[in-house]
Amino acid sequence: QVQLVESGGGTVQAGGSLGLSCAASGGRGIFMRYFMGWFRQAPGKEREFVASISRSGSYTNYADSVKGRFTISRDNTKSSVWLQMSSLKPEDTAVYYCAASGSSSYATNNAAPNRYDYWGQGTQVTVSS
Repeated sequence: QVQLVESGGGTVQAGGSLGLSCAASGGRGIFMRYFMGWFRQAPGKEREFVASISRSGSYTNYADSVKGRFTISRDNTKSSVWLQMSSLKPEDTAVYYCAASGSSSYATNNAAPNRYDYWGQGTQVTVSS
């Protein structure tokens, strides 16, 4: 089992940048068992996929809405995953969640929330116009 704690949310003006962090418990050996994802949920909307990264960090996947603006990365020695967000838009406003998946195949539908086993508590990101 792994526990996830997000940090780094806040309020930023449109066009600005913000970085989110997610720290996982359990140490490097456990963290490497999981591929990781970031999701977000705006008020009145369903939770949606933002980005994912494979166990080694060699492969990433992004939602079309954030491609070219957001970057996901991980450091297995630190049991952490990050989401660097730039050129932020008001429609990026949401609670952002870090998630971990123990599924065997990263390649198979890593954007689906039901592929993920563990979730953080979420961190609020607000982009003002």
